[in-house]
Amino acid sequence: MNNVASQEMIFASWILILVYMAVILFFVIKGALKIKDMKDYAVGNVNFSPIAVGLALAASMTSAATFIINPGFIALYGFSAIISYGFALPLAAMVSLVLFTKGFRKHGTGVKALTMAQWMGTRYNSKNYGFFFAVLSLLLVTFIVLIVVGLTKVLAKSLNVDELYVLIGLVTFIFGYMMFGGANSMVYTNTIQAVIMIVVAFILLGSGYEHFSSGIHQLIEKMNSIDPKLTGFFNDSSFLFRDFFEIIIAQMIIGIAIVCQPHIITKSLLLKSDKDVNRYLTVGVITQSLFFLVVISGLWARFAFPDLTVNGTPLKMDGIISAYVVKEFPVYVGLIVILGLISAGISTLEGLIQSLSTTITTDIIVPISKLKFNDIELKHPKLIVIINRAVIVLLAVVTIYLSYEQLINPKLSVAILGQNGVYAYFSAAFIPILFGMFSKNINKFVPIVSSVVAVVVHFTMYFGKLQIPFSVATGENPGVAAATAIVVSTLLAFILSRIVKGSKQ
Repeated sequence: MNNVASQEMIFASWILILVYMAVILFFVIKGALKIKDMKDYAVGNVNFSPIAVGLALAASMTSAATFIINPGFIALYGFSAIISYGFALPLAAMVSLVLFTKGFRKHGTGVKALTMAQWMGTRYNSKNYGFFFAVLSLLLVTFIVLIVVGLTKVLAKSLNVDELYVLIGLVTFIFGYMMFGGANSMVYTNTIQAVIMIVVAFILLGSGYEHFSSGIHQLIEKMNSIDPKLTGFFNDSSFLFRDFFEIIIAQMIIGIAIVCQPHIITKSLLLKSDKDVNRYLTVGVITQSLFFLVVISGLWARFAFPDLTVNGTPLKMDGIISAYVVKEFPVYVGLIVILGLISAGISTLEGLIQSLSTTITTDIIVPISKLKFNDIELKHPKLIVIINRAVIVLLAVVTIYLSYEQLINPKLSVAILGQNGVYAYFSAAFIPILFGMFSKNINKFVPIVSSVVAVVVHFTMYFGKLQIPFSVATGENPGVAAATAIVVSTLLAFILSRIVKGSKQ
């Protein structure tokens, strides 16, 4: 294994990881002791501050993609990637988050929804539609894999341990404690992780001070000396940043819809009062905006590795930022940064495990068994929790298998796999959430058809690598496939809503 970490860094990293594990377990136990049933696991029973929940939102929205994977795109493709991942998508996402949160919370608290699937099923009075979204949520496993691969890259380089062993240990630990902690411990841990990530965001962004201290012109000259394509608005070296549609339009459409993920939009259900929503959103948006800018550190990594090699061995894109951290930072600063990178991944991973396992348990297994959730909760409240733990074990096994495949044989980056799965999910979720919040009188036929069409269009575009009109963009870029799916399903929904008479839910 190619490693640039010093022995001092390796030893200190081991100490750091052990201490971090101990702190996490303390809060998991603290949260787990308050869990009595599945509702407590899913949405918690602790009265958290809106500031804490806002920080937890920012931490869970910021995954290993933002801190670990996406800076690699910037290292490879320069300004075009920064505009796309650092500005276009974040701007749309922050506006969308504010608009969607209040409407989603209003219905979610009213029907006591624990999951996105339950929200869909109750809003449109259709158990089958809720079940459809529960099955569709299995696509989020790809996002779990993205995060696990990113974390494995960071830890393997920091600890100088083979990636397979790190992968198994990482999944065992995180999935293991998420069997018990749930929403209560997740808000505790996410809040701490967000504070660490704020510090690390400033460290990573500031680490390139020497490169921009003499002005933007010198920075551009330095980039040009490495590769002139790095400074272009477009970059034809990648199938992600070739024209205006790929860089701006597609990413803004994705940004608008990206909040329609269960571990993001359901965070508002943790608030105990509607008056807390504004403070929650203010904290979340400001913190998240800072986190999105961290992708710029990919430029500093490219300056550190101009030819993208370490000791003559080519760097894989997913390992660029990890190599930069262990090479460039003094040991103790490097440890703080490593802690932040780990926090960025684990915070989102916890939310995904919690929301996905809850969905599989309550919205797939219970309906298939033809039992009623409320009946089981009343007669056997611990049974659902036990089933949920078994689901998490199964998810862990699947994650290890898929993650190892991505470690040894990625298509450019694990980000492509992760984007493909999660983009398909929120493409289908966009219209039902939009109509469900802003239209009181809508026939359920409209969102159901739109969701199905969105999934079909997305995967047809992606696997067929179809090109869109007036652009070089093709469905090989998951963002283009999803953006096309969202536009087509949205237009279809508005047409159908004019044809089909609404019916009050």
